[in-house]
Amino acid sequence: MARQGLREQKKQATRRMISNIASGLFIQRGFDNVTVAEVAEAAGVSKMTVFNYFPRKEDLFLDRHADRLQELEQIIRERPSEEPVLATLRRYHHELLATGHPLSGAIDGARGFWLIVKSSPALVARTLEQDRETRDMLARVLAEEIPDRTDAELAATVIAAATGSVFEHAINRILDGADGDEVRRDQVAVIDRAFDLIEGGLGEIPGVS
Repeated sequence: MARQGLREQKKQATRRMISNIASGLFIQRGFDNVTVAEVAEAAGVSKMTVFNYFPRKEDLFLDRHADRLQELEQIIRERPSEEPVLATLRRYHHELLATGHPLSGAIDGARGFWLIVKSSPALVARTLEQDRETRDMLARVLAEEIPDRTDAELAATVIAAATGSVFEHAINRILDGADGDEVRRDQVAVIDRAFDLIEGGLGEIPGVS
């Protein structure tokens, strides 16, 4: 177990190193002007190694999505038995904001990152795919608790859309030049408003709210 833990730590460190180097190149030269081969050379690894960690070039830049999927699934599965899913997810999003996590969207210095994303059709398309992947993961996990499959799919779609809108709201304000502290203060109410609306719409589904 100790060897497995150390091996996983090394893999995660390599993954972060490759992603950080790739992000630096993308920011310096533009996403579409950097090849995976150039990332591999700068990172001192083979092109195959890069693809082992990141099956798609876009995921080198949008690398936190896999972590988000894993965390969302984990917090839903490991929440207290008496706690509704929406209460867990509300708390999770408030924690992201309070700790200054990049997945809160309200991050100082992120404007340049999102300008690159918005200027690349490939990256924009990948963010839309990631939204669908989030919805699909939620549908799969919720289906284990909600007997009616249609209810599970509808709940997943609503939750994914609402939480995605919360994230996008913060990003758009950062892109518009709003002060980071102000965005973070305002996001508290945005998160609560989003989950109040979700709970109002999904209140009849057992276990969700």
